[in-house]
Amino acid sequence: MNRFANYPSLEGRTVFVTGGASGIGAQIVMAFAAQKAKVGFVDLDSEGGAALAARLDSEGATIAFEQCDLRDIDALQSAFARLRDRLGPPTVLVNNAARDDRHDWRDVTAEYYDERMATNLRHMFFAMQAVAPDMIAAGGGSIINMGSNSWFEAVGGFPVYATAKAAVHGLTRTMARDLGRHRIRVNTVVPGWVMTDRQKTLWATPESLERQKQSQCLPDLIDPVYVARMVLFLASDDAAMCSANNYMVEAGSI
Repeated sequence: MNRFANYPSLEGRTVFVTGGASGIGAQIVMAFAAQKAKVGFVDLDSEGGAALAARLDSEGATIAFEQCDLRDIDALQSAFARLRDRLGPPTVLVNNAARDDRHDWRDVTAEYYDERMATNLRHMFFAMQAVAPDMIAAGGGSIINMGSNSWFEAVGGFPVYATAKAAVHGLTRTMARDLGRHRIRVNTVVPGWVMTDRQKTLWATPESLERQKQSQCLPDLIDPVYVARMVLFLASDDAAMCSANNYMVEAGSI
């Protein structure tokens, strides 16, 4: 059994997470709640989000959920404002929300391209824009953007998703420079193929799992909990000198 670290600097800290109702996002929400942070999260899935919030609340966590379609920037900003009213100003943001829907490049229309960018990239910038003033007022903060190793491994089957995820790295680097003078750190966590329920249901076959194991240096498939642990580290004071970089959680995938 793994014995994970505790981060005292996270206790009482207000954390916002996008896409927190399921998968990696839910693991991140639970991980911060276990550190006694005040956790606010948004998701399109109202039922799943409400259920997770109710469970964590029953366990004594300080938790708040707001249903939100992140493609609607006004709705995102309003949801964040409501979370702020309930939990206080955030000093940690985890830009997790995304969908890696498969698509054939020949079928992509301009409308679909724009919708995928809105789903996987655009909201990250506006989430940062929304929380940065509070972090500046607090004297610092941590922003963690969720990337993907799929684009630099040249994985096919979702070119618009891969384009959006590649752009996350540029967004991280430039915002780390712009916000760094305020002691706001901006980093990217880069997962490999993480075994969420969605991945297991839609794309994990015995053949694909075996290929994945062969591509990794480590023999075990990646559980979402390990992505959440990296996020905790980058949010904590332990990572006070970490910014503008990629932090890989991909089992040494090649």
